[in-house]
Formats: sequence, structure tokens, C-alpha cells
Amino acid sequence: MEQYKKEFIDFMVECSVLTFGSFTLKSGRKSPFFMNAGAYVTGSQLSRLGKYYARAIHDNFGDDFDVFFGPAYKGIPLAVTTAIAYSELFGKEVKYCSDRKEEKDHGADKGGLLGYKISDGDRVVIIEDVTTSGKSIEETYPKIKNQEEKEGAIKVVGEIVSLNRMEKAPDSDKAALDVISEKYGFPARAIVTMADVIEHLYTDGDKRLITDGIKREIDAYYQEYGAK
Repeated sequence: MEQYKKEFIDFMVECSVLTFGSFTLKSGRKSPFFMNAGAYVTGSQLSRLGKYYARAIHDNFGDDFDVFFGPAYKGIPLAVTTAIAYSELFGKEVKYCSDRKEEKDHGADKGGLLGYKISDGDRVVIIEDVTTSGKSIEETYPKIKNQEEKEGAIKVVGEIVSLNRMEKAPDSDKAALDVISEKYGFPARAIVTMADVIEHLYTDGDKRLITDGIKREIDAYYQEYGAK
């Protein structure tokens, strides 16, 4: 595992973004771990977060893109901080764009988008915090493609999230990121997977965060909900 991935796992724990215990997810599932990207709240945290996203995007997609799209609301600061970090780390200027929950009907920036206005010829990377079901992309993808004047003129290069929970998506035995890739035809990747987390904090770790008991609960969880 790359060093920055180990550091990112420690960073999530340090910021109380990734926690272990007993949680009820929006889906109703009982989970022994939980991720809340809303816990990144300081300038230094967001600066570091952007650099982790930038490194993962560079590793997975190279440099062949123009725009970071962050779906409202949590995706907005993710796209902004990643654009800043990408410029600093790799010397490439990338624009940021987000959707609005409600369209603005006045002013020079009226419409459904915030920031850069995507247009024909743009190559886009979608940035999100985490996806369990893959439902969010069903709203995000059409909003991007609706900006086209000519069909196929805007390309989604890929999607990146913080954590691949490695759970099967609704009505599928595959993980949500794999379902997205198959359905939309672009790679969907994560900075780290739960397998990486377990390797770093349990297999190679000191077992303070993932104890033997928590590990048994995680194993049972994946027996029931794990992707194939």
C-alpha cells in the first residue's frame, strides 16, 4: 500500500471522520464503522484532504481532464480544495464546478451550476465523499451531460471518493463503484478501500482502533453485505 494511503487512513481517524462502534446507516443497515466527511472543518484539515484527493486522482486518472465537479453539498468544498491542491502538487490548473440544489434565476451566474460552467470539449472528474448505493450519480451524471450542445461532447473521465466501503449496492452483488463503472462507462475509484483500512489498522496495526472484537463485527458485516 502506498504511503499516502496509510497517512490518509490515519488522517481520517485523527479528524474523527472514520470511527468504529455501532452505527445505523441511512439504509437501515447496522454497521461497525462509519465515515462522516462533514467532520473535516478546519483550514488545515481541508488543505490536507485536497492533497490526498489530488494524489489519488493523479494516480488513477493521470492529467487528462479540465474540471473537478463536486455534487452539492459536501462535494463543493472537496472540488475546491482539490483544485487548489492539484495546482500546488502537479502544476496543473483545474477548474471547479458544482451543481445548485435550486437553480438561480438572476445575475451573471444564474442557472443550475456554481463556479465554472461546463461546456463542450470539457473533461470532468467527479469528486464525492463516499458512496454506498451509487444513487447520487444518478442525479449528478445527467446534470453534467445536460450542459452539452453536441451529444458526447463532454466526457466524464472518472469518479473519485474517499472510501470504498466494499458493500454490495442495492439489487446487486457488486460494490457501488463497480456498478457505476459498468453502467456509465467510466472508472469509479477511491483513495482507500475498507480492505486498506483493515490492513493498516488491524493486520499491520496495534489493534487499538480495530480490536479483535471490532474485527469480528466487521467480518460478520461483510459476510452479509460485502460485495462479491
